[in-house]
Amino acid sequence: MNGSISVYSFIPVRKEPSEASELVTQILFGETFVVLEKDKKWARIKMDFDGYEGWIDAKLIFSMAETEYELWKNTDAWMVSTPKINIVKDGSGTTITIPAGSRIVFNGHDRNSFSIGKNDYFISGQIPSHKELGIREVATSLLHTPYLWGGRSYFGIDCSGLSQIVFKINGTRIPRDAYQQMELGTNVSFVEEARIGDLAFFDNEDGHIVHVGICLGSGKIIHAHGEVRVDSLDHQGIFNHDTNKYSHKLRVIKRIIPA
Repeated sequence: MNGSISVYSFIPVRKEPSEASELVTQILFGETFVVLEKDKKWARIKMDFDGYEGWIDAKLIFSMAETEYELWKNTDAWMVSTPKINIVKDGSGTTITIPAGSRIVFNGHDRNSFSIGKNDYFISGQIPSHKELGIREVATSLLHTPYLWGGRSYFGIDCSGLSQIVFKINGTRIPRDAYQQMELGTNVSFVEEARIGDLAFFDNEDGHIVHVGICLGSGKIIHAHGEVRVDSLDHQGIFNHDTNKYSHKLRVIKRIIPA
């Protein structure tokens, strides 16, 4: 298995080796993965962050030497916590916009430049402050991001991608899909007891988990539904004030981050 890294804003990961296949997730800039199998067109990969598997365009693979791969895989890297920043590839001068959740391992104490393979990069403009941002601050910074099935970035995001990226930036690793995330944490008995950062899960008529959102407290929830938006949450579910209807039926609220 070859260690590789995303050197793009994101790499689309598909369910099957076909451009017509559904998008299941994205590999953000600086996230590492291994190649499980490969032909001329497609490669089946496994992400190091959450173990997710899928197919990517083989041309997007950037293989790394083992020592560099282990460095990027295991280092507590600097994390993009704002919706997006720009980096510049030295030599070509190409500007790449990378989204929240992207990872950078800087060159020593230089907090502006880094290298991947033989390519050097630097941050365009002032590097964003690396102050600790809470769940609410990170989540609300992504308001109005369009919904995209399989997305986990500023350019388009789905419900479980939103919760995963917000938690990632806050130092907590959770799985990719909503039904997997529901297996974590402890139950919150009443909606009124929900705190900022608790995850609320919603099911369909068959009892399958189909949606997740992040509780903001005071009966509010932020979630990706059409776009990243804030709606009301009660014991029945999510109430959409635009339609004056409930959009999702509440199954359970889980506390992932202990008090």
